[in-house]
Amino acid sequence: MKTPPIPQIILHEDPHILICHKPPGLPVQSKKINAPDLESSLLTYLISKGEPPYLAVIHRLDQPVEGILVFAKNKAAAKDLNAQVQNGSMEKYYLAAVSGIPTKKESRLENELIKDAKTNTSRVTKQKTPQSKKAILEYRVLKEAEDCSLLEIHLLTGRHHQIRVQMAYAGHPLLGDTKYNPQAGKEKEWQYIALCAYKLSFTHPKTKKKMEFQVKPSGNFPIV
Repeated sequence: MKTPPIPQIILHEDPHILICHKPPGLPVQSKKINAPDLESSLLTYLISKGEPPYLAVIHRLDQPVEGILVFAKNKAAAKDLNAQVQNGSMEKYYLAAVSGIPTKKESRLENELIKDAKTNTSRVTKQKTPQSKKAILEYRVLKEAEDCSLLEIHLLTGRHHQIRVQMAYAGHPLLGDTKYNPQAGKEKEWQYIALCAYKLSFTHPKTKKKMEFQVKPSGNFPIV
C-alpha cells in the first residue's frame, strides 16, 4: 500500500520524542532491501529537516496493525522511555474487532506464550516452561454485532503477537488475522487485521509531563 507523507501521520514532535500513527501494512522495521519501513521513512524525514539521523524504536506494532507509536530522538529520551515500558508505566490501549461475542463483558487473560521463530508465530502453553513468557491483558466489550464484537484491550505485557494469540486462544480471534483466525483465509501474505493501538499514555522523558494520545481506526475497521 502507498504510505502517506510522513508529516500527515505525525501526532506530536519535539526535540526529544516523535509520536506517529502507523498505517496498516507498513512495517516498523524491515530487513528486506529497498522495502519501505516506518523507521527509515522517519529518519529520512529528520535528515531532510537538518536534524541528526537518530531515532530509537521504543515499541513495535505488527505490519498489518495500525496505531500509535512513540520514538525517541536522543539517547537520554530512549533510556527513559524504555524504562517506562519495562516498569509498566507506559499505558497501551487497543481497539480490536473479534469473532463472536464474549460471555464475559470484562475479563483479564493470563497465559504463558512460546514464540516459534521459524514460523513467526506464538502459541499458548498450559504449563510454564523455560522458553515461555507470561502474557497479561484486560478487555471489555464496547459493542456487539451479529457475529462479532468490538473490544477495548489494555495491554499489560508486550509479547510477540500477544493480543492476537490470547484472543484466539479464548475463542475470539481477530477479524482478518490469517495467522490465528481460520476463517480469515490464507490468500495473502498479510491483510488488514482489525486491531488498532488507539490510545497511548506515558511521561515525557524531559518535561515529566503526562502525555496522552488517541486516534480513530482507519476506514477499513469493520466495527466501531
